[in-house]
Amino acid sequence: MRDLKSDLQKLWQKLYPNKSSELLDSFILELEGFKNGLKLNDNPDTEWYKNAVVYSLYVDLFNKDFDGLTDKLSYLEKLGVSCIWLLPILDSPMRDAGFDISDYRKVRSDLLGQKGDKSFLEFLKEAHKKNIRVIFDIAINHSSDQHEWFKKSASSQKNKYTDYYIWSDDGKQYSDCRLLFKGMVDSNWEKHENGKYYFHRFFEFQPDLNYRNPEVLLYMCRNLMFWIEKGVDGFRADAIPYLWKEEGTDCENLDNTHVIVKFFRKVTDFLNPEIILLAEACQPPKEVVKYMGDGDECHAGYNFPLMPQIFKSMSMQNAEPIKNVLSTAVTPEIPAESQWFTFLRCHDELSLELVYVNEEDRKYIHENYCHKTEWDFRLGEGISARLSELFEFNIDKIIQAFSIMLSLTGTPIIYYGDEFGKPNDKEFYQSQIKITGHNDTRNLVRGRINWDKLEARLSDSKSFEYKVYSALRTMINIRNNNKTITQGSLHYNNQNPSLLYFNKKNDKEEFIFIHNMSDKIVNLDENLVLSYTTIFGDLLKNEGNISIEPFKTVWLKN
Repeated sequence: MRDLKSDLQKLWQKLYPNKSSELLDSFILELEGFKNGLKLNDNPDTEWYKNAVVYSLYVDLFNKDFDGLTDKLSYLEKLGVSCIWLLPILDSPMRDAGFDISDYRKVRSDLLGQKGDKSFLEFLKEAHKKNIRVIFDIAINHSSDQHEWFKKSASSQKNKYTDYYIWSDDGKQYSDCRLLFKGMVDSNWEKHENGKYYFHRFFEFQPDLNYRNPEVLLYMCRNLMFWIEKGVDGFRADAIPYLWKEEGTDCENLDNTHVIVKFFRKVTDFLNPEIILLAEACQPPKEVVKYMGDGDECHAGYNFPLMPQIFKSMSMQNAEPIKNVLSTAVTPEIPAESQWFTFLRCHDELSLELVYVNEEDRKYIHENYCHKTEWDFRLGEGISARLSELFEFNIDKIIQAFSIMLSLTGTPIIYYGDEFGKPNDKEFYQSQIKITGHNDTRNLVRGRINWDKLEARLSDSKSFEYKVYSALRTMINIRNNNKTITQGSLHYNNQNPSLLYFNKKNDKEEFIFIHNMSDKIVNLDENLVLSYTTIFGDLLKNEGNISIEPFKTVWLKN
């Protein structure tokens, strides 16, 4: 407890040098009492996230509510999922898919099902029985304008909440901030009916919280504490680079933002060392790694820079873009206890922000994958299309993309529906325009699962859905049963630029992963594969040659 107090005091002093520590001292006593009421594992697995396979979903779109999600836990268990990432579930007006939170301690009523508040707790209990961890999104940078804090902050009468948000008389401050939602909003300031302007980095109905007020920091910690007590295993810290604002800067990745994250980490580690914080930082690699600190900030971060390079490599039929972005020249080393989370598009779109792609890459990827003009997101900054659509329903390419993600270093994330090749949902997209008033093309990649139709397709071994699902399930379960794939050292074989060809090994065993990104048959060195057993995919063997077919993927084990 003494170390916690000392550490938090140092962080507090950096953030609030002119504030009394009395508020902090009271909070530390609150933490100690809170921890005494928690039920913790006797043998905590503090690095469980390194071997996980994550499945991200919107509860209502996946299967209506938490009762429906509980019913489908066996489906996820069979697929090989060991962690569910719940996209926004907290109370919200739903103008931004739930990222606009109106109550940080309440699950949306439409998600609760027939058991009411017990539906979520029952889901957690059943997921844990199947050894499936659960993390969820919590937007720590902003809230909904319908949150009680904001309503009170906007009052003409000065009160406790007045400076919970950032207000201005003219809306001219922070002029160096870029527009994150270019094409959907015109400014980072919005004029309120009270005559003043409030600051927002995203939609105008999502005002930014003011972390210069220490009460905001402590209340956000209490929100995390509330859900830790319920049994949640971790949090995806949404929009983490923007927490602290300073005039004359772009208000991204500022030093005090990292101090805030360290504060959160100290609190969660003290309460339960198995809780993870996952950084959502759409930034260049050298900035993303900073959100892991020296193992004292987030446990993991999304590898945003890798994702577009997977698509570039596959289109170029050349492995070099992937190998280059993963090199230490581009992506610095991370602490031993930290981890990258990898994915094929974030849950919204194939993101092409200039913070992690250059203009040339953006143009190339956009031209080769934005097959329909309606898929364009934020004026070229992304492509709103599901995985199957991006690869034009080519099963080999879809499987290859999954294989790259599953076999490279990092924790893979599967976006709901991609496991069976779900297409874009135009009907859902159009319905959301009517609700939100924004032409948000990200809604193309959302949409509901029709379980009756899906189950019929998955029972037909000739169907597109079955072929994608079956291949992915096989790869996941091989990965789950072989820690060498998740923890072994990676070494490239550079015999052909059109092959992403590498091995993973430790002292006892070795795996080889071969991805032929080209549209041609490629011959392989016979000596490299003769002593290995094919465990996924097929190699061609004829007339003394060993080769791999176009766009095919093969896994081997010695």
